[in-house]
Amino acid sequence: MRVLVVNTGSSSLKLRLLDADDRVVATLDLEEWAGGGASDRVAAFVAEHGAPDAVGHRVVHGGPTFHEPVVLDAESRKVLEGLTDLAPLHQPRALAGIDAVTDALPDTPAVACFDTSFHADLPPAAATYAVPHEWTTRWRLRRYGFHGLSHGYAARRAAAMVGRPVEELRLVSCHLGAGASLAAVSGGRSVDTTMGFTPLEGLVMASRSGSVDPGMLLWLVQHEGMDVGELSEALSHRAGLAGFVGGTGDMREVLSAARSGDRLAALAFDVYLHQLRKHIAAMAAAMSGLDVLIFTGGVGEHQPPVRSAAAAGLGFLGVRLDEDRNANTDSASASASATGDADIGDPTAPVRTLVIAAREDLEIARMTRAALAS
Repeated sequence: MRVLVVNTGSSSLKLRLLDADDRVVATLDLEEWAGGGASDRVAAFVAEHGAPDAVGHRVVHGGPTFHEPVVLDAESRKVLEGLTDLAPLHQPRALAGIDAVTDALPDTPAVACFDTSFHADLPPAAATYAVPHEWTTRWRLRRYGFHGLSHGYAARRAAAMVGRPVEELRLVSCHLGAGASLAAVSGGRSVDTTMGFTPLEGLVMASRSGSVDPGMLLWLVQHEGMDVGELSEALSHRAGLAGFVGGTGDMREVLSAARSGDRLAALAFDVYLHQLRKHIAAMAAAMSGLDVLIFTGGVGEHQPPVRSAAAAGLGFLGVRLDEDRNANTDSASASASATGDADIGDPTAPVRTLVIAAREDLEIARMTRAALAS
């Protein structure tokens, strides 16, 4: 089954056409995509490369309704639209991507694959917030978690790399990019994660704050007159690393500025690493130990200084890197593959440390085939 994978971001549309052996045979990237006018480009792409047998869409939020991939129709699309308030940056773009591809391929079956579904069966102790219980039941407040497509793929790929069933392993998957989250994966399932009801919770990110004291936010509203809109915009777009150095908070710029002696950039990196190490340890604690540590995502894959600094504070968990391997992941291991996957751990360390290329396209294709076969 040839699958067209559609990955919509907050400002981009990316298509990957995978053949029956999961080889990427064609790509189309629309950067700075505003959410409209893509049907003609998609139709031209299909005309050039041939129609797929199925389409798989990445959708950030499945809400309380969708715990598994769902075949798209008018009813399921309507439910997805009703979840927009839970992911206001991403859900409208996902719906626009669904519409654009449906216009070009009206008779091709399509499946929505959710970033939240990997975390849908979190243990109640990990999923539940300590707020008034009537809030939880009335508004279905819970930890949803995100980046599940990436975490799920990384966990299975890590198991293959270490040669053990994923059900036997305790893994911490670190998806580090502009958005960032961790997942504790035990017995092949997510048992804890750092993002929560929204993608704002957890780690320091490029322009998102991560976890902050809610009392501090209430103080800003009550005593400084900050309105909710201003607060929301700042926490999502002007906080995180960008809050220290401005711009987009790109880790490459932070590291460059820190090496040049910029004290705020150095502080930004220290804050980022402090939270990263702390949350990795918390994820390990949720599983009573750790067998494999995974770095994935743009920062996780391409920034050896981040991996090195994170591991330096995790020796008590059994994490220890081979710094030569870490510095050159292209030749880090005999197990390194065409995807850039590599073992960067000290061979004598009790915990394996891996770099795994994020392949949400493979996860979406797998889920799409399974949903249409059931």
